[in-house]
Amino acid sequence: MDMSATAFPGNVSKALADGKLQYAMTETGPRFIAKRSKAREALPEFDALRDQSRDIKDHVLDHLDLYLERYEAKVKESGGHVHWADTAEDARAAILAICQQAGARLVTKGKSMISEEIDLNQHLSENGITPVETDLGEYIIQLRNERPSHIIAPAVHLTRDQVEDDFRKAHTHLDPKRDLTEIPALVEEARAVLRQKYLEADVGITGANFLIAETGTSIIVTNEGNGDLTQTLPKVHIVLASIEKIVPTLEDASTILRVLARSATGQDFSNYTTLSTGGRRPGDLDGPIEYHVVILDNGRSNVLGTEFQDMLRCIRCGACLNHCPVYNAVGGHAYGWVYPGPIGSVVTPALVGIEKAKHLPNASTFCGRCEEVCPMRIPLPKMLRHWREKEFERHLQPLSARWGLGAWAFLAKRPKLYRRFTGLAARVLGNQAHGKGRLSSVPLASGWTQFRDLPAPQGKTFHQLWKERRT
Repeated sequence: MDMSATAFPGNVSKALADGKLQYAMTETGPRFIAKRSKAREALPEFDALRDQSRDIKDHVLDHLDLYLERYEAKVKESGGHVHWADTAEDARAAILAICQQAGARLVTKGKSMISEEIDLNQHLSENGITPVETDLGEYIIQLRNERPSHIIAPAVHLTRDQVEDDFRKAHTHLDPKRDLTEIPALVEEARAVLRQKYLEADVGITGANFLIAETGTSIIVTNEGNGDLTQTLPKVHIVLASIEKIVPTLEDASTILRVLARSATGQDFSNYTTLSTGGRRPGDLDGPIEYHVVILDNGRSNVLGTEFQDMLRCIRCGACLNHCPVYNAVGGHAYGWVYPGPIGSVVTPALVGIEKAKHLPNASTFCGRCEEVCPMRIPLPKMLRHWREKEFERHLQPLSARWGLGAWAFLAKRPKLYRRFTGLAARVLGNQAHGKGRLSSVPLASGWTQFRDLPAPQGKTFHQLWKERRT
């Protein structure tokens, strides 16, 4: 599958024809929805917390420069170092320099979508440093040389049998007769293989769910504890985060944490919520000697003050993906870049340009489920419409689509002609249905009728009914 947003139409066709992918998505999608619903119902103040969380992030985005400066000062006070990266290239260079200064040959990594955004693993490998993903899902897709297909469940697109095959191909030093037919056995094998990597690693790299301006603290949430081992055992810990991860205080972070896990996995809290503030201090029994934070912009500051600023409230819970009918039909890889689903269809054009991601804003039914479940109340459908408007303004749509919209606009501006045309079209399509109430084939609408029937027009048009009621 082509990992480029421009390849979305072709990727969709491949995804719909992939039986294993369709089975995996059918099995896992409903579980996320049910767990989130149950967690929400168990917390009466859930919607109030969503409002508070939205307001916290809006306040931060309106004063982002001040909070970033405050965070940097606090990190330095704790003995840490902050590296500012305008671009992905800057972030890669900063991380590589830290690793080389530490003489690193092996780097363990916690889950980080930002590291995917900057292609960090490839860059480290090209420079003689071996990166090892320690999140189970990330480890699996690293073995397959794939990107994550989901923000919180990177290997959600795979079946257990596929994971077993990958482990047997990669772990050739283990007994070929071992039983890997059950998920616990797969988990135990991954844990045993990764345990030695933690001990050998020279540098540990984690992402950050939050950066706390008040204390200079980074926070990660995990369910496996791999993040703790990644950041405490090596002699150097690097935190990689983007500028919008900042929040003012620990209390603000705790408010958002109450909606994060519930929206993501249906848990009250993730199994591990880990706070890191600087490196090892005198008297500490463990922890890194050096503590570095690399803060990435990569186009985000250009979004501030625009109609897309609300996207920077995202806390990467994945709820919009779990509830999106399009994502659940095609999976995450079809979107072609780092961020899939509704939030990806908004973020990707902002970061790589609408010219390279023009198909993604159209990958939506506008059903509104994404906005309904978003813990940060991000108006995703509105922003998707804005991107469609920009696509149209820049003449990026296919010529057939532009002609179609032009023809509709011509009719819509001429009410009498519009009523006559729609009335005629309704009669023709109604006759074509032959009394069945549905159409299996419609000219210029094969993209719809190829997979589903189209309800046939029945009875009178709205204008006819309206006229009758007024007379």
